[in-house]
Amino acid sequence: MDIEYLLLLQNFRNAINDAFTPFMEMISLYAITTLCIVPAFVYWCVSKRMGLFTFTAWSLTTAFNATLKLTVCAYRPWIRDARILPAGDAIATAGGYSFPSGHTTTATPIYGSFATNLWKRMRFAAFICIAGILLTGFSRNYLGVHTPQDVLVGLAESCLFIFATFKIFKYLDANPEKEKWFLLAGFIIGWIFLAYVTFKPYHVDYVNGKILVDPQRMMIDAYGDVGQLIFFCVARFIDKTWIKFKAEFNKVNVAYGIIGAVLLFFIISLASGHGSSTASVQAQQWAKFASRGVLIFYVMVLWPLVMKLLQKKNK
Repeated sequence: MDIEYLLLLQNFRNAINDAFTPFMEMISLYAITTLCIVPAFVYWCVSKRMGLFTFTAWSLTTAFNATLKLTVCAYRPWIRDARILPAGDAIATAGGYSFPSGHTTTATPIYGSFATNLWKRMRFAAFICIAGILLTGFSRNYLGVHTPQDVLVGLAESCLFIFATFKIFKYLDANPEKEKWFLLAGFIIGWIFLAYVTFKPYHVDYVNGKILVDPQRMMIDAYGDVGQLIFFCVARFIDKTWIKFKAEFNKVNVAYGIIGAVLLFFIISLASGHGSSTASVQAQQWAKFASRGVLIFYVMVLWPLVMKLLQKKNK
């Protein structure tokens, strides 16, 4: 049934000469590249709590999803059925195993966290965020790189961690002194996940004497996703203990935030080149791990520190 659904979408794409394919590729690519600039700007300039909520839900979801993906080890649709031909350049960003969808579990925690926080105050904006979730998930089916169950489980998984984040924040509002223990637990769990995906045994299939899917290469994205949780816990501890950054919504702060967002865009662009084919697989894994650390530390430690120093100088 899932393959037939993808073939139906594929036939529709062919019938309209891929008219919608560039748009769907843009939606998919945005989810895993520059979408994170939005919660970063919110964290710096609008509401630190909302930004922190978003990064918490995102980090928890991606770490768990990467571990689940390397546990199930489901092959991509075009490996399961040669009739599936992914659209455009979608296959280039479809790394790793298939189940659950990594794009969905990146987009949903970010869009979903905003929708949760904005639901009572800005209902229209919340609906736009929900539309972003649905479009991202559908784009993965439309492009032929994920089955419906990949997307639906990724969506359910993300909603679960948004709810868990809501409960954690509610508990920490009443018990702020307990946050360090949550951060320590997240840090330890992150390393446990990383050790698990690295050393667990993997089933390997061969076609004409060649590996069909190399598990080592499938770990590259997982090192970034699990690493994000590890770096998030460290960055949050540093900010809470020493930096104590406070977001202020004013013209000067917004200007600093725009500059920071532009710099973040270039950091993301540079990080996208980590997967050099000349580097060893292990080097690519740790490069992915480090690049996600640079992103998280820039958003939560470096730029907030710069903004705090500039605010102090202006005052």
